[in-house]
Amino acid sequence: MIARVTETMEFSNTELREWCRELPKVELHTHLNGSIRDSTLLELVKNHGDNGIIVSKDVEHMILEKGTSLRKCFDLFAVYHVLTTDHETVKRITKEVVEDFAADNCIYLELRTTPKNNEAKGMTKRSYMQAVIDGLKAVDIVDVDLWGCGLNNEESGDTRRKKIFVRLLLSINRSEATSSAIDTVNLAMEMKDVGVVGIDLSGDPTVGQWETVLPALKLARELGLSVTLHCGEVRNSKEIQAMLDFNPERLGHVCLLADEEWDRLKSLVIPVEICLTSNIMTQTIPSIELHHFADLYKSEHPMSLCTDDTGLFSTTLSNEYYKAALSFGLGKEEMFKLAQEAVNFVFADESVKQHLTQKFEEAKGQML
Repeated sequence: MIARVTETMEFSNTELREWCRELPKVELHTHLNGSIRDSTLLELVKNHGDNGIIVSKDVEHMILEKGTSLRKCFDLFAVYHVLTTDHETVKRITKEVVEDFAADNCIYLELRTTPKNNEAKGMTKRSYMQAVIDGLKAVDIVDVDLWGCGLNNEESGDTRRKKIFVRLLLSINRSEATSSAIDTVNLAMEMKDVGVVGIDLSGDPTVGQWETVLPALKLARELGLSVTLHCGEVRNSKEIQAMLDFNPERLGHVCLLADEEWDRLKSLVIPVEICLTSNIMTQTIPSIELHHFADLYKSEHPMSLCTDDTGLFSTTLSNEYYKAALSFGLGKEEMFKLAQEAVNFVFADESVKQHLTQKFEEAKGQML
């Protein structure tokens, strides 16, 4: 456990929550489909109609039980994916997710999503991603920078408006065939000029084989795309060791590693995307007191706090910082440093990193 500091105790809970909300933040691990608002999800279910595939009462029950186990999370994910198979819905949820992060004072967001094919709706992987881009263009409460030159900030002409940098990661689902995974990597390369910066490996950790997706991940590396992997969500030493051998730019979760795997992770100094609420709600980690955040923090291992799925886990990035502060005794300086150091792990280019660093420097005098 991290040695507690007294500074946190000087805050009231209300003051601490507000301070965490005002803190500039960098989000590196959030899934588009898992961040749908509950209100939007219920509206989509209503519009979809009870047709034997999705039943409104069942979804309402799933919302009440969401996040209570890893299995139930993927059950609800299946509902999300059924409801997000047309271009207008993808556009809408993208717009709402970015606006929600902007309202939470997130200044940089890496949004990951799995491109979909849906012949019945005329959707291809490329048109799915175009709908995501259209959603970014539709954001109207904040200026969005997608590829460095600005996406909609020149239209507003209001220099007082907040700005959020958004970059995209294309996710390979672990259940995909090798050819499909390679198609996703090629699409990511084709869309580098519109904000795609990397590849994510995600999906149900109990299915699929590492060897199936490895050719696509190797191709991504050859093409200069950054890679992040969901790792250690279940115990699978063979796969965890293979992922460490691959040595990606970042790893997500890393919950269930053996001692020798922890040692290797630290020696490789791979930044870790930490998702406190997600790990506890899915019972991947039994309690916050046992969360590996404490050990990694004490070891000064590079990491960033993330949400995973704001809708699925009913959380925000501010809430993740609040939870870390209360659980591990972090004071203002520790939390500010934790947020600021996440800039080092973004997949965007150096010019974006410089801009983000400047934003933190501007905020430091006001917050510390």
